[in-house]
Amino acid sequence: MTSSQALTEAQALKKLQHYCAYSERCHQDVVNKLFELGVWKKEHDAIIAALIEENYLNEERFAKAFAGGHFRQKKWGRNKIKTTLQQKQVSPYCIKAGMKEIDEEAYEQTMTELLQQKWNSLKGERNRFVKMKKTSVFLIQRGYEPELFHPLLHTIQ
Repeated sequence: MTSSQALTEAQALKKLQHYCAYSERCHQDVVNKLFELGVWKKEHDAIIAALIEENYLNEERFAKAFAGGHFRQKKWGRNKIKTTLQQKQVSPYCIKAGMKEIDEEAYEQTMTELLQQKWNSLKGERNRFVKMKKTSVFLIQRGYEPELFHPLLHTIQ
């Protein structure tokens, strides 16, 4: 965007209101969008403050929606959700609040289902230890805690 096309603060605020109304956003997403729109850095704080004031931007609400959604839709584990939220520079308090959206019983059930699906997909693999390793790597990549699924791995047939 050239300087002759630069948005006014009011225009940028309007665009970001739509951006935040469409989907929950974290502060980092909004800052990235401001740079993308070519808004001067000195105007960022005022725009972000206005979005927070008008309740378009709420990091705790974002963390809850993100954690709950990524667990239910993508079947991500806690470690992957937490790491992604940290990369988005969400505060530890909001991350903690977001993690409470994950029901413990549903979490364990989902992890068990994923473990079973992965194990069954490796039916051509004869070596039990190779199957265990591949299943472990899969679950770790998904963000599940080894201390939760290792006991299950030793009982699976």
